[in-house]
Amino acid sequence: MFDILRYPFMQNALLAGGFVALIAPLIGYFLIIRGLTFAGHALPNIGFAGAAGAVLLQVDPVFGLFAFTISAGVGIALLGKQVRERDISIGILMTFALGLGLMFLSLYSGYAQRVYSILFGTILGISYADVLITALVSILILLLMLILFRPLLFSSLDPALALARGVPVQFLSVIFLTLVAITISVAIQVIGALLVFVLLIGPAATAIRLAHRPLWTILIATALSISYTVLGIVLAGLNGFWPVSFYIATISFCVYLPVRLLTGWRSKNYRRGPSSLQPDQAESSLDQAAVQTASHIHGTTH
Repeated sequence: MFDILRYPFMQNALLAGGFVALIAPLIGYFLIIRGLTFAGHALPNIGFAGAAGAVLLQVDPVFGLFAFTISAGVGIALLGKQVRERDISIGILMTFALGLGLMFLSLYSGYAQRVYSILFGTILGISYADVLITALVSILILLLMLILFRPLLFSSLDPALALARGVPVQFLSVIFLTLVAITISVAIQVIGALLVFVLLIGPAATAIRLAHRPLWTILIATALSISYTVLGIVLAGLNGFWPVSFYIATISFCVYLPVRLLTGWRSKNYRRGPSSLQPDQAESSLDQAAVQTASHIHGTTH
């Protein structure tokens, strides 16, 4: 079983996948608490349109991928402040980009293999140069997220209070969604545009069910993300027929489902206890505590 790990393509896949799995759950956690999970779904589709346009112009699809995702991320941050307004903006941007992508593909006379590989991912064909680029971008994003962690957490939990305390909420939103776009552009090489949402949201959604403190939630999500990715790559390498994205998505679903059911059952038991807090009250108390903690941390750093 472990003989396959001696091959360079497997080593490159594990290294690239490991770096992506390290940053994806951190980004995904903030997507969830900021109510931006729809953006996490839309940006890969918008990136696909950029890749198709780059192929039409006979340049590397990665350039179009980055250009479209980053532009869309900044646009989402600037166009919508309320959740409903933001979701409408995201939906309009995504459908327009998909329409452009289909037009670009119809105008291209050749076989756009690189574009289709962006849809499904090509992790088992990643070169060592790709690994280095993925590593450098992942480390840069991780460092920036660590620098922005406190004010970003504060503005995510209570934007109005953060704004009153002098936190640049709009600027943080633009920077964060730009980092989301870059993360998605890198992650697409591992799992593809269609299922990049799995690595972004799956581990973080499961971890939020298991822990309430932000740090513990992120650590659990990171451990899950790395486990999903490594298992998915190894199983795909051993099987040789089914894609990595299928394994990662299946493992993520099989872990999330029982956690969701068990935590839902536990919440029902809490409702039956007369002396217990209702789940909504408990979550509200935890949110208030988190806001106070983030506010205190931000205050002490200024």
